[in-house]
Amino acid sequence: MHTNEQLITTFYTAFQQKDYATMQSCYADDAKFSDPVFQNLNAKEVKAMWQMLITRGKDLQLTFSDITANDTSGTAKWEAAYTFTATGNKVLNKIKANFILKDGKITEHIDDFDFYIWAKQALGLKGLLLGWTGFLKNKVRQGARKNLEKFMH
Repeated sequence: MHTNEQLITTFYTAFQQKDYATMQSCYADDAKFSDPVFQNLNAKEVKAMWQMLITRGKDLQLTFSDITANDTSGTAKWEAAYTFTATGNKVLNKIKANFILKDGKITEHIDDFDFYIWAKQALGLKGLLLGWTGFLKNKVRQGARKNLEKFMH
């Protein structure tokens, strides 16, 4: 197994075990993160995001697969099953992760998932009707950013 495959495996194994400190240690000091909800996070923010999601996600279940990596990049697929606390709705989010790796650390992490599918599950009827709109996507992003900032302070 390539050392960067091991790094990604360590990251997701820690995620499964709700070990945010190990997850945080996988990131470089200048790391960047983005996904359809949390956009353009710096290293401090992404480390706090994982801590927030793990400590608040009481029933979070995670699986991962298809890890590949070379000297500079890697990919993985992962699924998160949890209750979205704002609505109490069950969510199964299927995510494709892309990594840029340097010196045994994650320097860039981009998670991609279908926001509309997520919104239908997490937000129910509102997600079904408005999940495809930029309006709802921006509202969810603003709420997530606000929650992260509150968590960090």
